[in-house]
Amino acid sequence: MVVYLVDGTYELFRHFFAVPAAKDASGQEIGAVRGVLTSVQSMIERGASHIGVATDHVVESFRNDLYPGYKTAEGVPPELLSQFPILEEALDAMGVVVWPMVYYEADDALASAAAKAAQDERVTQVIICTPDKDLGQCVAGSRVVQLDRRQNIVRDEAGVIAKFGVNPPSIPDYLAVVGDSADGFPGVSGWGAKAAACVLSQYSHLEAIPKDWRQWHSSIRKARTLSESLFSMWNEALLFRTLATLRLDVPVFETVEDLLWHGPRPLFEAYCQRLNAPDLFRRVVASAPKC
Repeated sequence: MVVYLVDGTYELFRHFFAVPAAKDASGQEIGAVRGVLTSVQSMIERGASHIGVATDHVVESFRNDLYPGYKTAEGVPPELLSQFPILEEALDAMGVVVWPMVYYEADDALASAAAKAAQDERVTQVIICTPDKDLGQCVAGSRVVQLDRRQNIVRDEAGVIAKFGVNPPSIPDYLAVVGDSADGFPGVSGWGAKAAACVLSQYSHLEAIPKDWRQWHSSIRKARTLSESLFSMWNEALLFRTLATLRLDVPVFETVEDLLWHGPRPLFEAYCQRLNAPDLFRRVVASAPKC
C-alpha cells in the first residue's frame, strides 16, 4: 500500500491565495476549505486509499517557548485563520484522518506519521505531500518521498541531495546555519546555501565540523571566516537546529489501517451544502467503497 500524508496547512494557504473568495450563508469565508477538500478528493479518485492530513490548529507551538522570534499568527489574514477549524471538521466528516496540532506543528505530525508508516512492511511507499524544505529530513531513499502537488515534482533522497547539496539527515543542520525566514530564525551570519552545502556534505552534522578551520576539507572556501562565525554563534546554531528538527513522537495512529478511507460520514452532506459544493458531495459518494 501507498500512504499519503498531506500538509493541510500548506494546502489551506495555497488555496486561500489561489481560489476566489467564497462565503457561506453566515458570511464566513470558506473558499479555501472547499478547494482543499476538492484537492483531497482528486487524490482519492486517482487511487489514494490511505490518507492522513496534518494541520496547524494554532500557528504557535512549543518552539515559541524555545525561541521568541519563532513564527506566530501575526500577519496571517483572519479570513484564512478562521478556516482551519472548518477544514478540520469537514475533513473528518469526509472520513479523512486529520491531525490538528496545538503543542506540536503539522510538520511534526507528518514526520511522525512518515516514520511510523515506513516501519510497516505492508507499506511500499510513503508520500509526504508538501514542498516544505523542513520535511526533506524525513526522506529516505525512494521509500519515503516528498511530493510537490502544485508543480508535480517528486523528491526522493537523490532529489534532496540535488536540491540542497546535503543528505536528508543533515537538513536540520543546513537550516540551522542558513536560517529559515518562514519559521523566523536567521541562521548563522555569513553562511549561505552554497557554503552550508559544501561544509555539510563533508561533515554531516555541526558537531562533526572541526573547530580548527585549518583541518577543514581543502575544497571549502573561506573556511576561517565560516569557522569563526559558526563557533562564535555555536549555542544559537544548536538552538536553530533544534527548531528545525521535526519531532517523531507525535501520537498519530496505531496502525496504517487507521488511515484507510472508508467513505464520508453522514454529516458530510451538510458540510457540502454549507460550502455550496453539491458536485463535491456526489464525487465523494461515488468514490466511496461499496462494501
